[in-house]
Amino acid sequence: MGTWTPESGETLLARDAIAFATGTAPRVSGMRWFRDTQRNDIQNELPGWPDGPVFSVRPEEDKRPARRAGLFGLRALYVAVGGALESLGGTGSFLPGAGDGPGRPQEPENEVTDFPVMWADGGAIARTLPWQLDPARCPDDYRTHITVTDRRVVITGFPDDDPLRDQVLWQVERSQIAQVERMRFSSVGEEAKVHFADDSWIRLAPPGPRKYWSVLRHLAYPTEIVPMGTLTPRQRAYVESYVTSVTDRDTSVEPVITRRPSGKFLIEVPTTQPVKPDLGMLRPFWFMSQTGSRGGFDPKDL
Repeated sequence: MGTWTPESGETLLARDAIAFATGTAPRVSGMRWFRDTQRNDIQNELPGWPDGPVFSVRPEEDKRPARRAGLFGLRALYVAVGGALESLGGTGSFLPGAGDGPGRPQEPENEVTDFPVMWADGGAIARTLPWQLDPARCPDDYRTHITVTDRRVVITGFPDDDPLRDQVLWQVERSQIAQVERMRFSSVGEEAKVHFADDSWIRLAPPGPRKYWSVLRHLAYPTEIVPMGTLTPRQRAYVESYVTSVTDRDTSVEPVITRRPSGKFLIEVPTTQPVKPDLGMLRPFWFMSQTGSRGGFDPKDL
């Protein structure tokens, strides 16, 4: 047993803590539902799932401020503080932290008057997700992480904040994922609505605020990995210059270079830092222009 690693020839792209999302709008704050396509509650139909709470949408006149479940509140505080400390230690590091506010609902029927985090008829892929992703069911001493590679998406779980005790709970080939949307109406910054090839979907979120969520970076757009051997001499020199500036880099692993929506290249450097229970895998990153010089920052690239 140990921290999950990909197979030979498989490229590790991102790893972070994850859970089913939680409602933000006042009528559904702190709650979530599991639905079929007729909006029936299906949580009691999911195989192997333990009993969970039964939520009810609050009346429209209820104007109480949005709240988070207690478990999320405590972990969010830890993530915000821990993320601030992490940002002091490296150049271009992934910087977790509070977002800029929840914004406006993109799907009022699924974010304001209801909040399904699973949408699936019988036999659909979404129904196979593990119950440990549900904050209302998962034990307080147990964590769930999502790992993204160039081939698949893997959900692991581990007890007692010990990623060395990783257990694979679920996995799916990336070919079975039809689309991933960034959902910005959220109290944690960004969430992921993952659509599967069979038209079922799920809504996932980090368990605390993220300014830029590395999982979405490699799911919201098709990942185009750029081998070092395909770069021009100037591009290779720039990559090598940045890589050598990372003091805790893992010299046994190649940097990961991907082409971003803007056309620039994202350089991510594997480090010797262990996987963190709340923050997952932290990788310093930097942008390179198409000509092999410093690339300007563009939020849509992350």
